[in-house]
Amino acid sequence: MTNRAGRAAALGALLAALPLAAAAQTVISANDATTTLQDGVVGPVAKPSPGTITVMRFTDGGVEAKGQLAVPTALAGLGGSVAVSRSEKLALVTSAAKTDPADAARQVPDDRVSVIDLTQSPPRLVQTIEAGAGASGVSFTPDDRLALVANHAAGTVSVFRVDGTALARLGTIALGEPGIGVRHVAVTPDGRRALVTRDGDSRISVLRIDGDRVAPAQRDISAGLRPQALAISPTGEVALVANAGRGDGDADTISLIDLTQEPYRVVDTVSVGQTPVGVAIAPNGRLAAAMVVNGSDKPKASPFHAGTGKVVLLRVKDKRLVAIDEAPVGAWPRSAAFSADSRMLLVGTVLERSTQLFRVEHRKLVDTRQAVTLPGGSAALRTADFPPTDRPAVAQRAKKKHRI
Repeated sequence: MTNRAGRAAALGALLAALPLAAAAQTVISANDATTTLQDGVVGPVAKPSPGTITVMRFTDGGVEAKGQLAVPTALAGLGGSVAVSRSEKLALVTSAAKTDPADAARQVPDDRVSVIDLTQSPPRLVQTIEAGAGASGVSFTPDDRLALVANHAAGTVSVFRVDGTALARLGTIALGEPGIGVRHVAVTPDGRRALVTRDGDSRISVLRIDGDRVAPAQRDISAGLRPQALAISPTGEVALVANAGRGDGDADTISLIDLTQEPYRVVDTVSVGQTPVGVAIAPNGRLAAAMVVNGSDKPKASPFHAGTGKVVLLRVKDKRLVAIDEAPVGAWPRSAAFSADSRMLLVGTVLERSTQLFRVEHRKLVDTRQAVTLPGGSAALRTADFPPTDRPAVAQRAKKKHRI
C-alpha cells in the first residue's frame, strides 16, 4: 500500500469509527466579564465578575443551558480559547490575559489552562496548568491523546499529554519571536498535522505530529492580513482561516487552504466584510460560517460604524468558497458552532452576553429567536472538533479524496 493510500485508509477508518449523530451535543461558551466596549473604546469593567463557562446542549428542538462553572477566561484569547474532546468528557479553557495586580485598568498576559471534567454534574474543574504567555487557541488531537495551546504573547505552542482527566507537559515549540502573535492551533482529522495562525506576521505555520512528538514542518503559508481563527473540515481536505485585517474599515477575507496537496497552499479567498474573527465548518463539510465584527466595535462617529455584527454563510465546494447568505447578529461577535447534523448554527456575541440560534434551511440562515443568556460576553464558543456526522458518506469521501 502506498503512503498516500495508507493515510487515506487510516482516515477512513478513523471517520468510520465516529458514533452516529446523537440527539444532543455539548457546546461550551467561555464568558468574559472583565472587558467592555464603550463607543469604540475597549476598557475594563468597573466591578468585574469572575470568568465562567456555560455548558449547553444542542437538542432536536434547539439549544439549552445545562450548567455553569467559574474558570479564568479572557476575550484576548479570541474564539479558539475553548476545546472539547471528541469523547465530550473533557473541556479545556485558556486565559490569555488577566488584570494587572498593579493597575486595575490594565491587562497583562496570562498563561492558565483550566481542565474541566464534563462527566460530572455539574461540570468540575479538575486541574489548572500553565502553558505560555497569552495562552489563546487550544485543540485536542482527534484521538484525545494530546492537547496543543497557542501562546500569543510568547510565539510558542505548548504540547500536553492527556492522561485521564489531567494534562502533563510534554514540551514547547518555539515558532519565532513573541511578536509573531501565535493565535490558534487546529489539528487535521488524521492527527498528523496541525496548523497555527500568526496574526503578528500574517503567516500560518504547519506542525508535524508523530505520536507524542510535535515539531515544525518548516512550511509557512501566506493567507491574508492577520490570520486568527482557523477550522479544518471533517475530511481533512480543506482548512478555512479568518483574516481579521487591520481594522481600518476595509473589507477583509476568509481563505481556503488546500490540504490535499503537499505542500499545503491557499487556493481561494473571498471577502466577507470588516474584521472576520471567527470561522466554523459544518460537520457535513459543505457549509461554513464566518463571524464578522462588521464595524460594531467602531465609535458611532466613525464612517465604518455599524450597530450589529453579522454571520456570513459560505458554501464549500470543489475547494472554492462562495458566500451564499448572511444575517445580522449582536455587536462584537466572536465565534460560532454548528450542530452535529449541520442544521443549526449557534452564535456567541460579547456585548449582548448571549447566544443566537439559527436554523440552516435551503442554504439560508433562519433566526429562531432562541437565546441563552450568559454571565459575560461570549469570548469563545465551541463543540468537539470532530463531532458525530454522516458516518458512511464522510468515510467514503475520505477514501476517495483524502490526499494528506
